Parts: sequence; structure tokens; C-alpha cells
Amino acid sequence: MNATLESMARALFKQWFVDEAEEGWEVKPLDEIANYLNGLALQKFPPKDGEESLPVIKIAQLRKNSTEGADRASANIDPAYIVNDGDVLFSWSGSLEVSLWCGGRGALNQHLFKVTSEHYPKWFYYLWTREHLPDFQEIAAGKATTMGHIQRHHLKAALAIVPPALTMNWMTAQMSPLIDRFILNMLQSRTLAALRDAPLPKLISGEMRVGSVEAEFAGVKRSPGEEARAKAYRRMLRPNDRYRRR
Repeated sequence: MNATLESMARALFKQWFVDEAEEGWEVKPLDEIANYLNGLALQKFPPKDGEESLPVIKIAQLRKNSTEGADRASANIDPAYIVNDGDVLFSWSGSLEVSLWCGGRGALNQHLFKVTSEHYPKWFYYLWTREHLPDFQEIAAGKATTMGHIQRHHLKAALAIVPPALTMNWMTAQMSPLIDRFILNMLQSRTLAALRDAPLPKLISGEMRVGSVEAEFAGVKRSPGEEARAKAYRRMLRPNDRYRRR
């Protein structure tokens, strides 16, 4: 489902900005359509006893879109460095990737950009950053250091075509629902995975029965595909449950 949504978004983007871009549209560097905020050296912000903490989002967490097993940092940091679901993250060092983060609230570590804009919609700066990703990866691969990376001047050199406001509004009406649906699907998958995985130790020990798991699933709205996966999960569990009752 999400692969289809992303393919649709990228096909529209190519149509609008490669195949059908009009002469006279403005051209701007990436760092003028969005703000690329580099993360903090979060090892300098350890949580104190009794203090709220956040999982640290590093390149490893970005690659798996999850904070499971992540280090912790103090939550008392500048709010600009706090990452929420749906934020655009870009790892500019090591393994260069651009992602719509859906791994839960966390703290932005160094070597990652949090990409935002006060003037342009999320789909616009997300897809333009992705458009230049192969070039950025090639630049990083050519570095003589052990960890390839890009620098700020590479963002300045990467250009984005900016349509007039009315055209941008029309494009946003087509594109934003695709991006929003992509994010929602990721969040639903995370919720279902949590419901699936959390009861397993209790099911194995006999402390919880399948009926209890079904009750938890009952309160979650699911698409037909998600419902099918939930039913398959229940079928997988039932033989073990029957075995324990014998």
C-alpha cells in the first residue's frame, strides 16, 4: 500500500517538475525552500534521575523507523530538536536517507537534519530532498573519510523549481492526501505491531488467553487488509492456546 502511494507521489512529482515544468517558474536552492536543522550531540544531554527522557533518534533508528532499544536523552532540550511523527528526517552523513518519520516522539541526534518550512508544504520539500538524494549519496561516496557526508553548500547547490502560488495550491490538493495517507498507514502498522507483540510473553506463559488479545484488537479501526492480517494473527495463536488448555 505505502509503496503504491509513494510511487504515485513520485510519478506526479516527475510529471509536474520534470515533464511539464513551465518556463518562468522560480528556481531556488533547497536551503531556501526548507530549514535543515542539524541534530544535537545528545550524549551531552543525559537524563537526570527522575527527569523525563526521550529516545535518541540516530541513523540506526531512522533506517528502521523505530526507537526500540535507542539510547535516552533529557527531554529538557530546545523543542526544535524534538521529533514527532510525520516529520521529515534526512541523514546527511554515513548512510544518506530521507524519510517521513513514524517511529514516535524522540530527540534529534547529530548527523540528522530535521527538515521543516514555514513557507512550503511538507510534500514539496520532502520530495525535492528525495529528488536530490542520489546526487548527495554520490557526493558522500566520493569522500576520502571513513564516513561520507554532504555539507551545507551542497544544499545550496541543489535547486528546486517553485511554481506560482495558485499552481502550488492545486498541486498540494493532489499531493498532501497521498503523503498524509502514507503517514497514517505507518502509524496504524506501528499500533497493530504493538498490539501483536505486547501480549506474547503472557500468552506463552498462559497468563493471557486469546480472547483478551481479541478484545484489544476490537477497539482498533482497521482497513480490510489490516483486518485480514489481524485474523491471520488470531489463527496463528489459537493452536497454542488450545494446547495450554488440555
